[in-house]
Amino acid sequence: MTRSACGALRAEIPASVPGRYNSSMRQTLVRHPDTPCTALERVEAELGADERGALRLRYALIGDAERVIAAPAAPGARPQRRDELWRRTCCELFVHDAVGGGYREYNFAPSGDWAAYRFTGYRAGSVSLEMVAPRIELERSSRDLALTVTLSDHPLDALERRRIGMACIVETPTELSCWALAHAPGRPDFHHPRGFAMTPALERTADVDR
Repeated sequence: MTRSACGALRAEIPASVPGRYNSSMRQTLVRHPDTPCTALERVEAELGADERGALRLRYALIGDAERVIAAPAAPGARPQRRDELWRRTCCELFVHDAVGGGYREYNFAPSGDWAAYRFTGYRAGSVSLEMVAPRIELERSSRDLALTVTLSDHPLDALERRRIGMACIVETPTELSCWALAHAPGRPDFHHPRGFAMTPALERTADVDR
């Protein structure tokens, strides 16, 4: 599964919540030079948490968003685990294991479909990763398209000091572009170690006695 991605990542937790986080983790993804995208100005991604501390991601595709192919779920259709979501518009998260060379890959589609995999090493030993289905919300206008993903069984805390990668594939009628935190030389490859370019260091607000 070779990917490409470009975008911006931001994670923001309300500082007013005692014991939560007051840091903001925002990155702008970089488009792979071999994958043009005339529709978008930039792609942004946010890394944060909901009120319970569960991991929340937000990807924003900014520009002529009406040209982006991102079909929502059909009426009455239930989101499901599905392979090869990366062949169309898809947002991705990569999380390196704390020890060893393994990592996890998560795929999120505008339709609400999703996938998750565990690898023992670079593109090696791939197996499906069991997890609670994420909540995926799609918002779009003529100017931007945003995908918000909440992983209820993945606390934001678990990402602290982990190397992570964030990526996005954007499909239009004429182009398929790849965006990521960083790219290695050669073809787009989200699995390359260079793509794991962010290590969250979370600032916590002080607990307050009430």
